[in-house]
Amino acid sequence: MTEASQPQIRMRSWLFAPGDSVKKMTKAAEGDADIVLFDLEDAVVESGKASARAAIAEFLAGKSAEERARLWVRINPLDGGWTADDLAAIMPARPGGIMLPKSRGRGDVEELDRQMTALEVENGIAPGSTPVIALVTETAAAMFTTGDYGGAPRLAAMTWGAEDLADSLGAQSNKDFDGDFAFTYKLARSLCLLGAAAAEVVPVETIDTNFRDLEALRKRAIEVRRQGYRGMLAIHPAQVPVINEAFTPSEEEIAEAREIVELFEADPSAGTIGWKGGMLDRPHLSRARQLLAQVED
Repeated sequence: MTEASQPQIRMRSWLFAPGDSVKKMTKAAEGDADIVLFDLEDAVVESGKASARAAIAEFLAGKSAEERARLWVRINPLDGGWTADDLAAIMPARPGGIMLPKSRGRGDVEELDRQMTALEVENGIAPGSTPVIALVTETAAAMFTTGDYGGAPRLAAMTWGAEDLADSLGAQSNKDFDGDFAFTYKLARSLCLLGAAAAEVVPVETIDTNFRDLEALRKRAIEVRRQGYRGMLAIHPAQVPVINEAFTPSEEEIAEAREIVELFEADPSAGTIGWKGGMLDRPHLSRARQLLAQVED
C-alpha cells in the first residue's frame, strides 16, 4: 500500500460489529480489539443497508482521527451492486480502513482502489491513505488467485473465509467428523498464508463461530500463530482478550529472539551459531527479527 497518514496500529484482533446496531458498534469500539470491523455485508439485510451506511458514517464522524484509525468497514462485494453506495456513504467519514469481501483476485483490489481514490480526492483525503484487507478464499475461483496480490494498492492484510467457501462449493459442512476444518478449508488457510507472505502483508486467521469455547479458541489461535498468522477475526467481544494474548509474543520469546540476534551480530560472518546445545542458521535469525518487529517500533 502507499505511504499513509494513518497511525500505525496493531492487527492481532479484528472484531466484527453489525453496522445496523449503534449499541453493538459502540460496545466494540470501546473494547480492546485492535481493529473493529463495522459490517455492511452479512450482518445487514438488504432492506437495512441504507440506514446502516448512515449509522456507520455518523458514528465515524463523531470520532477523532486517532480513534478512527482502528475503525474499519466491511463493505459489500464488488459484484453485488452495493459497493458504490457503501463507499459513497462511508468514505467522507474517513474510516480507518476497508474490508473487501469475496475478492476474486488482484483485479478486485485494483478496482476498489480506483473507486476509493476518486472519493478520497473528492473529500480532501490523501489518495491511497485508506488501507484494505481482502477476504481471498470465499469462492472456489478465488482459491486460484491467492498468490496474485503482490503489490496490490492499499493492501495491508489478507484473510480467508470458510463459511462462504462452503456455500460456494455446495458443501454440507466445512468441518470433518472430529470438528476440525476439512482438507479443502485447511488448504484455503494455507493459500491465504502463502499469498499474504508473498504479498508482504499481514495474514489474518478466519473467525471461530463457537464464541463460547474460549479454550478451543486459544488453542487454535496459538496454533495458527505458530504457522505464521499474525492476527484473527472475532465475532464476539469475549474472543478479543484471548486473541490478543495468543498473538502477543511472550517475554520468554522476546528474550530468546533478542539473544539470537545478539549472537549473530557478535559474529557477522558466521553462517551457523551454537545455541543451547543445538545449531542456529540464518533462517533462525530472520525469524527472530520478525518476532521482534511485532513488538518493537
